[in-house]
Amino acid sequence: AQDSTVNQYYSALLNDSLWFYEAQRSGKLPANNRVDWRHDSGLEDGSDHNIDLVGGYYDAGDYLKFTIPLAHSLVLVAWGGIEWYDGYAKTNRTQDLYDMMRWGTDWLIKAHPDPNILYLQVGDGDVDNNYWGPDTSIPTPRPSYMINATAPGTDAAALTAAAFASAACLFKNQLNDSSYAETLLSHAISLYSFAETAQPFQVYTNAIPQGKDFYDTNVFYPQLVYGAQWIFRATGNTTYRDKASTYFDQGQLAAATTPLLDWSDPTGAVYVLGAGIDNTNTKYSTAAKSYLDTIITAKKGGPCSFTSGGLLWCGGYSNSNSLIPAQDTALLALLYNVYDKSRESDYNSFAIKQIDYMLGNNMMLTPYVVGVHMNSPVNPHHAGASGGTDIGNINSSPAVEAHVLYGAVVGGPDEDDKFFDERSDYDQTEVALDYNAPFQSLVAYQISAGAGDPPYASI
Repeated sequence: AQDSTVNQYYSALLNDSLWFYEAQRSGKLPANNRVDWRHDSGLEDGSDHNIDLVGGYYDAGDYLKFTIPLAHSLVLVAWGGIEWYDGYAKTNRTQDLYDMMRWGTDWLIKAHPDPNILYLQVGDGDVDNNYWGPDTSIPTPRPSYMINATAPGTDAAALTAAAFASAACLFKNQLNDSSYAETLLSHAISLYSFAETAQPFQVYTNAIPQGKDFYDTNVFYPQLVYGAQWIFRATGNTTYRDKASTYFDQGQLAAATTPLLDWSDPTGAVYVLGAGIDNTNTKYSTAAKSYLDTIITAKKGGPCSFTSGGLLWCGGYSNSNSLIPAQDTALLALLYNVYDKSRESDYNSFAIKQIDYMLGNNMMLTPYVVGVHMNSPVNPHHAGASGGTDIGNINSSPAVEAHVLYGAVVGGPDEDDKFFDERSDYDQTEVALDYNAPFQSLVAYQISAGAGDPPYASI
């Protein structure tokens, strides 16, 4: 049973975020599917290469599947699950966490059918983005795209290795499935070897230009460090700790100009994770503190400031989904506190302010999570939930969204703290796997920390 001391609002938020991931499922849905407007879909995925790529998660409000944002999201959920597992245990959500992670990792296993092959995308952006409708008539063709030994993608292979290894830690140490953890770890090691040996080191869009309009990365050293760090954490094998350290120096990551954490660049996460797992040097903790201090004090020359309502605002990073830099940085700040208490009060206070902003302490008095309050957004940019089929009139057809996309975090408000809740305004109302990943871990933290009511409870 659920721990009676747990805040009921945060308990509901954790359940809702897990429900959102269920609403993103592709493939053959299980008997316990809770999302009644979703159906089996994408059942021919991978057939163009005679391979089974059925399953996994749709990336956002559409029907494309991408490995990079999925891998990034799984790491953030696994990491929060490792550090604040009691947040799931106290709310009786450990099985849901298991299922949510496994729906993603099972698909990544399919996407890695051979040591030197990794599938990174299913669906054609031009075809998919011209469709607005339910999952029952997703347009074809749905081509699949891979990297391999002659067309490598160093960033994608290493980041996906990090996803496999972080999930292996969670399944082994928290979720009590050591045989599945072993499977995940073998994929992590094999994929990491592919990332290291396939030459030249290059970003995946050199091999798969079709991904450029959606998830265009421009670095690969941070991913090489991240993959090695997580394999070290999962195995204790110091070879990987040393590889991480070497790539960190080769990529000159200590001198990086404060890149915000997202699917394209895990540098900030590399600093924090390194501080937690590698006690042979101080370079990670030094970089982590400098990084977090620069961002959260809005240091001159740093990438971020704050809106008048208090939301972290980081220029171009914030224009198309303002809640992401705020959430990702809050998550890193709280994770850093797990490993080093030297900045605890500053980092904690920053993170809680961002969480509170997101959950209603803002000019719009809006919790930016669908379905949790009467002020929640009601028009997320999501073809399936909208119930509409008229791509030319997605705001008005239908007038009221057909289905509530519970737990979905939307892109967020603009720099003036204003939010307009229009389906067509995907900068503000898009939803995605990587919007909910930091959120779910922040909620697990709040439950673990015994937080009281979120702001929307009294709105």
